[in-house]
This record gives sequence, C-alpha cells and structure tokens, in this order.
Amino acid sequence: MTTNKKNGPVLAVVVPCYNEEEVLMESAAILQSFVQRQIDSAEVSEDSYILMVDDGSKDRTWTEICKFHDSDPMFRGLKLAHNRGHQNALYAGLMEVREDCDLSISIDADLQDDVDSMAEMIQKAKEGANIVFGVRNDRTTDTVMKRTTADWYYRTLNAMGIHTIPQHADFRLMDRTALDALSQYREVNLFLRGIATDIGLKTDRVYYSRKARTAGESKYSLKKMFLLAEDGVTSFSTAPLKLSFGFGAAADGAALLLLFRAMRDRKSQAGIMAMICFMQSIQFYLSGIMGAYIGKTYTEVKDRPRYYIQERTGEK
Repeated sequence: MTTNKKNGPVLAVVVPCYNEEEVLMESAAILQSFVQRQIDSAEVSEDSYILMVDDGSKDRTWTEICKFHDSDPMFRGLKLAHNRGHQNALYAGLMEVREDCDLSISIDADLQDDVDSMAEMIQKAKEGANIVFGVRNDRTTDTVMKRTTADWYYRTLNAMGIHTIPQHADFRLMDRTALDALSQYREVNLFLRGIATDIGLKTDRVYYSRKARTAGESKYSLKKMFLLAEDGVTSFSTAPLKLSFGFGAAADGAALLLLFRAMRDRKSQAGIMAMICFMQSIQFYLSGIMGAYIGKTYTEVKDRPRYYIQERTGEK
C-alpha cells in the first residue's frame, strides 16, 4: 500500500446517494467528524476526502452536496445524468477516486453501517489487507421481512455456488490495488459483493452492529432486492440453467403418476388436463430462466456505458 507523504494514506469515503435529502445533513456531519479525527491522529493523510455520488436524485440531494463542497473542500460531489442504480453509482464513485487515494471505504448515505468501525478497517489495511469487509453481527433494527428476505438471499446465492460474505452488503474498504483489479471487471450487470470476493486479493473482516435509520426510508424495495439477487445469480452462476434436467425428470415422474391415477380412477380427462397444466408450468418456468440469461447477454453485448457523469463539484 502506497502512502501520501503527509501523515499516511489518503482515504476516500465513497457515499452513493439517491433521494437522501432528509438524512444527508446529519450523515455528512458524522462522516466529516470521523475523517477529521483520523487526520488529527495521523492515521490518514490531510488530503483525505469524502465523495458523494448523486445517482440521479429527484430531490435536493445534489444541491446539498454542492453546499457541503462550498463549505468544506473535504467534500466532493459526482452527479450521474440519471438514476443508474446503487451498484453503478457505487462503481462510478470508486472509479472516480481510484487514482486519487490509497484507501477507499464505501458506505451508504443512511449510515446504518457503523462509521466508527471504519477505523478498524483502516488498521486492517495497514496490516496488509487489500479488501476489508464490514459484516453485520446484528440485524435487530431491521423489519422481520427484511431479515427474512436477507436470510433467503444469502442462502440462495450459496446454493447456487456463489461465494459471498454472509451479512455483508457494500460496506467495505478497498485499497488502490483492489480498485485497479475492480476496474478490469467490464460487465454491465454489476454485482459488487460477488466481484469483491472474486478478485482474490488478501481480505479481512470487521464486525459491527447495524443501526436504525435516523431519517428517510430505505431505497431498497423488495423488488430491488429481488433484482439484485437475480444479478448476483446470473452474473456468477449457470446453475439455474442446469435445473432443466432436474425439472424434466420431476415432470416425467409426475406425469406418469397423474396418468396412472387417472387410469385407476377412470378420470382420464381430468388427469390429462392436470398433466398438461403441470408440464406447461415447468416449461414457462424454464423459459423464464433462459430469458433472464439471454436478456443479460443482450445488455452485455451492446457494450453501452454503465453511467454518464453529468457534473462534478467545482465544475460549471
């Protein structure tokens, strides 16, 4: 890990934001205080900064980010032309700081992840870790549905053979070596949680308790969580495509069983109709799986840019 001559490594805290006007003022103050304490204790360079990425917000998020920059140069801002999703916004921020920092830490604007644990991340990096994962050891602040869907999410990924860190979202430290490696992943359908473990550099973990939101509401709806899970599966596993063999065998067995019962009960018409419906449902399900992969292939081969940067703080 390279270091700046001015009191240690340059730290860049990357904060993706989407309609976070309500919480941004408090979050900015907390992050500013943390970075300043690290500078004062000579843990990081005085050139360290906070980059907030506006993912095409519809509220005054960008206006607030510009105000932060005007009042303190520690804050920088990046505005995407329109909403591209959390993963693309985060990736845009990481690529923006890649050549201008030694360490980057990504954290969501709601600060439900523990800011103070970032100090431990920095120490882990100084000990040689290229990537440090922030792992939740407590989800009691989440709703029952959120905890249930999160558990289902990690179980599904593991069942598909996708290596992820359980209870880790996108709260992580990556040094410049890791950021350089990340820049070589060119897929449009980003799943950073999977890519971070796929890179293969030296990793470590920091455990923390998740906090409740102080304002605003979560931007991860059930639909968005499902789409993120789909991206994770289709980006890193072909296991669903292989399900066709298992479903085919199950469908054959069920069809034979239904036919046997229909013949025994002398209700051939009902049995045949049930068999047809069952077979059709299997076909539709498998077509949906193949369609998901074909759709992802379609978006990848077009090779369109992931995002377009509309503005940076300080630019006219």
